[in-house]
Amino acid sequence: MTETRPPLPPFTRDTATIKIRAAEDAWNGRNPAKVALAYTPDSRWRNRAEFVTGRDEIAAFLTRKWARELEYRLIKELWAFTDTRIAVRFAYEWHDDSGQWYRSHGNENWEFAQTGLMAQRHASINDQPISVSERKFFWDWSGVRPSDHPGLSDLGL
Repeated sequence: MTETRPPLPPFTRDTATIKIRAAEDAWNGRNPAKVALAYTPDSRWRNRAEFVTGRDEIAAFLTRKWARELEYRLIKELWAFTDTRIAVRFAYEWHDDSGQWYRSHGNENWEFAQTGLMAQRHASINDQPISVSERKFFWDWSGVRPSDHPGLSDLGL
């Protein structure tokens, strides 16, 4: 049986938005093994200057990431889409082990297999130190962003 992850390509604006929110929710859950299942077994990533291939490397990468980026909260937003590709802009807030908060801004380009699993992910990210008073992402750290929490455009990001 072939593994699938709906919605499947070709994407429409609505299905691309559903795909993006599913990814956001999964990443906000911070379960590396579960998140890795959304990618093809041989998925290729570029994340900043790091290159990752396959689910095992993805899970290891995410484990390292979330051990360093504490109280991680992410919002993703559709930028553009085609039949098998989605471009996303995102921002996430986190703090390091010294308590310094950051807002990380970036763009991702995604390419999907016909199964709906992501085959490629290219991410460019910049980190901006922020004060506690500049934070904008407020929801229970242990879960997904509530449906009534503002998105990036609503927050002026």
